[in-house]
Amino acid sequence: MLMQAVHGLDGVTINDLYELYPDFYIDTKREQQLLLNHEIIIFQFPFLWYSTPALLKEWEDIVLEHGWAYGSKGCALQNKKLFCTISTGGGALAYHKGQNQFSIRQLLAPIEKSAYLCGMEFLPPFVIHGTHLLKKENMQEYGERYRRLVFALVHGKVDYHKVSRLENLNTHLDSIIFD
Repeated sequence: MLMQAVHGLDGVTINDLYELYPDFYIDTKREQQLLLNHEIIIFQFPFLWYSTPALLKEWEDIVLEHGWAYGSKGCALQNKKLFCTISTGGGALAYHKGQNQFSIRQLLAPIEKSAYLCGMEFLPPFVIHGTHLLKKENMQEYGERYRRLVFALVHGKVDYHKVSRLENLNTHLDSIIFD
């Protein structure tokens, strides 16, 4: 539903890793060129066992090469923005410090650290909790909110000073998007 919501937006490229690389043989140069062509990178995935799916991890390992993405000569991603759009089977209460020991933002720390290492700005995630219990109208609402956020990001209509202090993007859209 989320990919459908942003499909066709100007400035948005959907890059479905599982569709392109079912055998896990990733075209590193193609993927690096896509990163160079975009200022905002979104990792969209189901949050599985507090982590990314295997193919996204493989993608990180081979595409974000030393000397290209990080290191003394690796500056290809400097000043780009990265955030995660994730779905969870568990409800929102399952991802608070009290219940699971860690918040979603804390569980995304390895991705945030990788972004920092590459000179990127890591934004709070867009999170959908309890997906297996959502009704169609809830999914449509999330899709509309996601499209609104991505459109605003692409067109420079997001107040990044407000964004940095947030736990997630989706519950604060009205306060971070301007016309």
